[in-house]
Amino acid sequence: MSALAQPIEKESSSLVVRPHPKLERHPGFQRLFRPGALTVGLILPLETHPSRPAPTMRDHVAMAQRADELGFGALWMRDVPFYDPEYGDTAHIFESMVYIGYLAAATRRIVLGTTGIVLPTHEPMYLAKQATSLDQLSGGRLVLGLSSGDRHSDYPMLGIDFDTRGERYRDAWSVFRTLTEESFPNFRSARFGGSRGTLDLVPKPPFGRIPSMAVGRSQQSTEWLANNLDGLLVFAPGPDSLVNVFDDWQMHVRAAAGEEAFKPLSLGGYLDLSSNPNEPFRRIPGGFRAGRNGLVAYLERARDAGLSHAALNPKVSRQPYAEILDELAEYVLPHFPSHE
Repeated sequence: MSALAQPIEKESSSLVVRPHPKLERHPGFQRLFRPGALTVGLILPLETHPSRPAPTMRDHVAMAQRADELGFGALWMRDVPFYDPEYGDTAHIFESMVYIGYLAAATRRIVLGTTGIVLPTHEPMYLAKQATSLDQLSGGRLVLGLSSGDRHSDYPMLGIDFDTRGERYRDAWSVFRTLTEESFPNFRSARFGGSRGTLDLVPKPPFGRIPSMAVGRSQQSTEWLANNLDGLLVFAPGPDSLVNVFDDWQMHVRAAAGEEAFKPLSLGGYLDLSSNPNEPFRRIPGGFRAGRNGLVAYLERARDAGLSHAALNPKVSRQPYAEILDELAEYVLPHFPSHE
């Protein structure tokens, strides 16, 4: 067993917790998630534009390479196909799975993830083909976050009933997992076709499984998520709520997969990085504001509560993004290094 695959023993007990066996060898999962530690990633675009709906995407490859060199854990892509002025946000403009492939060729170590693919609006067989191909081509750097979506306007645009998104999520997930982890599967979906066992998806995941996490509750019960997904990413809780949020998730994980199961809990949201380094956590729409020392204090509380990763989106900050990268790399990342 490699060093990356060694089980981790919690300091507070003799209990050894580990992820799904197939994920013990997955480089992307291992880079981000370990019990008792927390890593930091960035939600794209790597550009600040607090007063504009769309980034310019100028120098986006160079910025991604810089984040890779500085040691950030992951780059996270959002799934926003259309511009809706009511929401006023286009994310990183490019289609997420295409963009992952592009950045995979330009970077070396950084994980490439989604926060998240709106699963009910995607054909799961093609998504499975995309995901297994990207994980193969990137050397196991894909972590697939899956959401149910919250933009009402997307669903009628695609001819899908918004109120069915929870059911479609479960149906699409079943197809995705079946195709990626079974050989010549015999299955039937209520919405997405099926097979009599005469066809097989290629390629299969290079490490046996695509790490997949729910982004938000995705219109599902926590029990269902703990039974089916490999982890959960939630909107950044307030400092006083971190322990309760983790304990609730951990209770459901243990009920679903046993006392030794490790299914990481992560947080995400906007970061408005204050020029006052000591400014503490303060809630803003979609995230929080803090100075670098306040951010470290918050992330330390998150780590001590049991959370494993923080996906931060500084697009609402006022500083040039290159300055944000350098400040986070100098003052924050040393406390929360990625797992090499």
